[in-house]
Amino acid sequence: MTLKFLAIAALSYLIGSIPFGWLVVMIARGRDVRTLGSGRVGGTNVMRAAGCLAGVLTALLDAFKGVMALWAANWLLPGNPWAQALGPLMAVVGQVLSVFLVERQADGKLLFRGGAGGATTFGGLVALWPPALIVVWPLAGLVFLFGGYASLTTIAVALSGLLALIYQAITGAGPWAHVLYGVGTLLLVLWALRSNLQRVRAGTERTVGLRAWRQKQGK
Repeated sequence: MTLKFLAIAALSYLIGSIPFGWLVVMIARGRDVRTLGSGRVGGTNVMRAAGCLAGVLTALLDAFKGVMALWAANWLLPGNPWAQALGPLMAVVGQVLSVFLVERQADGKLLFRGGAGGATTFGGLVALWPPALIVVWPLAGLVFLFGGYASLTTIAVALSGLLALIYQAITGAGPWAHVLYGVGTLLLVLWALRSNLQRVRAGTERTVGLRAWRQKQGK
């Protein structure tokens, strides 16, 4: 069983590492999205680099990684709740730290690039708890519209997902093992967005939603 857990972790990580955003921008614009905007390969930066359709397509593909990782877990260890949590979690690790986007820095150290993990976190959550599609998604939309920052929207997805999984476990509607997914993805997202949170505190983070609209109207 240990070997199967390792296989799930490795396979799910590789699934999560697929740089869909990089591929979409390269096909659509012939440019490396890592050199544009925030340098991330997630839907938000892809949208800025190649337009709304490209960003939405990237977000959907990245979300599907979480679903594919759960399929892989259930294929190797059917019905095992720990495997079900591990698979999507490792897909998010791959999305944030992609093995296909490794760069060697001047000091010789390896730098793993990727996205912030929000879409893959959401995809894994929907795979584990399908009602997230009608509960967490609208909440994320409200945070995007009224919160003013894409980074806060990503954090809201991870946090609300964790709370939902805890509620499921407390009420007996879901296994406590799935809470591991919620905790792990929230920590990953917070780590990936640490520079964004610093800019939010400094008031220099790029705005979205109504906040961005009000700023444009004020010019």
